[in-house]
Amino acid sequence: MAMTPAEAGLVEIAPPDFPVILDLRYATADNLTGAPVYRRAACYLNEEAAGLLRRAVTLAAQMNLRLRLFDGFRPTEAAWALWNHTPDPDFLADPRKGSPHSRGAAIDLTLVGSDGRDLDMGTDFDAFTPQAHHGNLDITPAQQRNRALLLGIMTSAGWDFYRNEWWHYQLFSPRRFPLLSDADAGTAMM
Repeated sequence: MAMTPAEAGLVEIAPPDFPVILDLRYATADNLTGAPVYRRAACYLNEEAAGLLRRAVTLAAQMNLRLRLFDGFRPTEAAWALWNHTPDPDFLADPRKGSPHSRGAAIDLTLVGSDGRDLDMGTDFDAFTPQAHHGNLDITPAQQRNRALLLGIMTSAGWDFYRNEWWHYQLFSPRRFPLLSDADAGTAMM
């Protein structure tokens, strides 16, 4: 019998409990595959990650900024769909090893200004190019500052970062959490 997300240790990330903007790209065709990967748009994180996200939301709000979330928990079935489409270990975790996303321990996001527009980070989400790397100097100083601002908010809230993707943050030592399929987690996303 499948668990519920709560029984699997997952917290749903959605307003009003989390004052974030949901832009769940894998539930739309606006992602690297060009087709929806998720059948149902939903964002979950494990309990520890949800707590750190609350901190990040608070830190951003103190600067009159909001967080736009692109992805959170990624069922193992979705990890395989992305890998089968684009098997690039520089940007996607090999599903045989397991992604922090498939443990509910990672979030993909950006910052939104008080005008409601995303801060310019130099590339879009899921731009699998060296320009997406933290510390890339081939972007403008303003784009570098925006990335540094996001990095500062997220690391101050307790997150680790992935050097190849300015949008990806994860818990430290995410492998301590189990990999979860959609069926195991009861998320009904696939």
